[in-house]
Amino acid sequence: MAEHPKQGALSHLKVLDLSRVMAGPWAGQVLADLGADVIKVERPGSGDDTRGWGPPFLDRDDGAASQESGYYLCCNRGKRSITVDLRDPDGQKIVRKLAAECDIVLENFKTGTLARYGLDYDTLREANPRLIYCSITGYGQDGPRAGEVAYDFLIQAMGGMMSITGEEEGKPGGGPQKIGVPMVDLTTGLYSVIGILAAIARRAETGRGEFVDMAMLDVQTALLANQAMNHLLSGNTPRSYGNGHPNIMPQQVFACRDGYMVLAVGNDGQFARLCDALGDRELAEDDELKQNKGRVARRDWLLARLAGHFSGYDRADLLKKLNAANVPAGPINTIPEVFEDPQVKARGLVGTLDHPTMGTVPQVFGPVRLTDAAFRPDRPPPGLGEHTRDILEALRYEASEIEDLRQRGVV
Repeated sequence: MAEHPKQGALSHLKVLDLSRVMAGPWAGQVLADLGADVIKVERPGSGDDTRGWGPPFLDRDDGAASQESGYYLCCNRGKRSITVDLRDPDGQKIVRKLAAECDIVLENFKTGTLARYGLDYDTLREANPRLIYCSITGYGQDGPRAGEVAYDFLIQAMGGMMSITGEEEGKPGGGPQKIGVPMVDLTTGLYSVIGILAAIARRAETGRGEFVDMAMLDVQTALLANQAMNHLLSGNTPRSYGNGHPNIMPQQVFACRDGYMVLAVGNDGQFARLCDALGDRELAEDDELKQNKGRVARRDWLLARLAGHFSGYDRADLLKKLNAANVPAGPINTIPEVFEDPQVKARGLVGTLDHPTMGTVPQVFGPVRLTDAAFRPDRPPPGLGEHTRDILEALRYEASEIEDLRQRGVV
């Protein structure tokens, strides 16, 4: 028998993505990567806010101005775009028709906004009781801040992340620091996918849909992880340690003769091998340092001792020695260096997708690998409203009706 082409694991699902900016679109892109048919609904004329969050922008083949910023292109792969004015009753009608045919709705409007348009979960599930409706907001559907607007930067601050990120207080550059990517948006998108897939699995048992209430502050609070437990067990207030670790030693950035590197010792055996690789018998035989607890207690002394060793090596030579000893260590790569890393290349994480007007679009593909299912869409991030006509025709709109909707600015 001829082998059938692989399909995506979620190729049986259809998603209506009403979200914009990052958290919702990231969730939609993950679902698209897994094979779902994702329809992205955007404002006529302007589209997703992130289309204009540049430079840089993707260059068009004909030299005309592009509406696709790098920010937009990173989180909208694999989708189809339709423009719809949600404030217009005819636009609301289009969305209700789409929702009646979809398995999942994604949205990240301010709490209560879509209810005013008759596009909330309670309304849409009347026509589609199996609908999974995921709402992403800053603070959730209840609580004193439920009606407030939030962005990643604000939630990193409110959720404690900035208080434990950055150089130590009192050192040059010390003070609160945000993470270099919108981590709350990204992880909220991932948790949203987890919630959606759980609801899909539950629907297979009950036949009923579900409302998934995702809040960015909830996600950030949950992500405090070991730092949260450090506080809950000790009563102490966690602080920033720069590139150090509050619970594990030694993990730090060290300067070699020709550049910086990271040491990430994670257990006592690795520390013993580190001492052997450095030829430091005194360090290896110090009973107080043989267990992590003692190394944490003597943090500053130990880091200074290791810094003295590292400063005498060229980075490549030391990394070769440590890797041979099975001690976790590596260079601090720039973004271009990441893409040149042989392991990253071998895993096929960076590539391009063909684009109808832009030639090709560079992409960083998702990390999930499934043996018997495809996980790489061939559809690039869509142009604004690129699939409006096709989607409306599938809803059985006549050509004259589509033209009328265009003329009136509804699509």
